[in-house]
Amino acid sequence: MRVLRPHYLDDSGQVCYVLVNPGGAYLGADLYVIDVEVGDGAKLLLTTQSATKIYRTPGSFAEQRMTLRLGDGAQLELAPDQLIAYREASYRQNTHITVRPSSSLMMSEVITPGWSPDGSSFRYEELRLRSEIHVETGAGTELLALDNLLVRPPLNDVTGMAFMEGFSHLGSLIVVDPRVDQALADELHSVTQGHDAYTGISLTHSVAGTTGLIVRSLANSTEELARLLGACTALLRHNWNGQDPLNLRKH
Repeated sequence: MRVLRPHYLDDSGQVCYVLVNPGGAYLGADLYVIDVEVGDGAKLLLTTQSATKIYRTPGSFAEQRMTLRLGDGAQLELAPDQLIAYREASYRQNTHITVRPSSSLMMSEVITPGWSPDGSSFRYEELRLRSEIHVETGAGTELLALDNLLVRPPLNDVTGMAFMEGFSHLGSLIVVDPRVDQALADELHSVTQGHDAYTGISLTHSVAGTTGLIVRSLANSTEELARLLGACTALLRHNWNGQDPLNLRKH
């Protein structure tokens, strides 16, 4: 993998780095290890150059392991392009996050099925996405949230009730910040109304004064989920940092 030169999208001091996969896709037995540390008081926006594509993985799954560490007062906005799982793809993603009580994290993701010959949405073999978030205090480290998503279309009917509810695309936004509370969850819920998506919002418990929030949405297009999650992050960027909505200018 490569990292493009740092650049700035506004005058907030937030530096933007772009991850690039020169190979174009993840293949069977590929292992990508990404280690990111945001120092005390630093502001980072991390994105990808394009969608992460998972092609057929005969013999073994593709895997990404990401470790994120945020210092005191650090801000991290993780905004990759969508993850596309193609026919007969198996993929595992493990993200281990450690924040300080004064850290601020926004992490979004969209999962979309890739093209298949018969036009069906769920021809991939397996997706496992696991995010583990810890808060580091003077007394040690405590688990704040564990988000574990497993989709296995060959073994279960993932299209129906209590799973994908007839939708094909899945979007998630994870927020960890001392300013997260029920009032913010209610405000974000209002933002999600009017979108052609089915959305739920959950709060975690609090550790050392910081709380997590998870927005999860189901829709039938990447564009609709991008608009919905973009509206949520735009509210947070404006209210917390005085920034404009995110515009990565990739197209």
